Amino acid sequence: MVAEVKPMDVKRTQQLAASATKDKSFSLKQVVEFVGDIKAEFKKISWTSYEELMAYTKIVVGATFFFGLGIYVVDLFIQGFLTSLSGLIRLISG
Repeated sequence: MVAEVKPMDVKRTQQLAASATKDKSFSLKQVVEFVGDIKAEFKKISWTSYEELMAYTKIVVGATFFFGLGIYVVDLFIQGFLTSLSGLIRLISG
């Protein structure tokens, strides 16, 4: 008994060709059932209240501002340090 070994790309091509030949038509009943399932899932969602949404939005905006300001301050510090280092090197080199 000899097993035929095929490279992975040949197997994948054969699988894609086999799946392409399958009938992909949907019946109206399946579409209606699918839409009904979507509606049922949307009813299960726990939507955020307006108050919670506003609170979380303020937190995100505040945190973004705070971290942006922090990055700006660190950037100024690094820029000042490099400028001072450059001046010191010029002073030493003459």
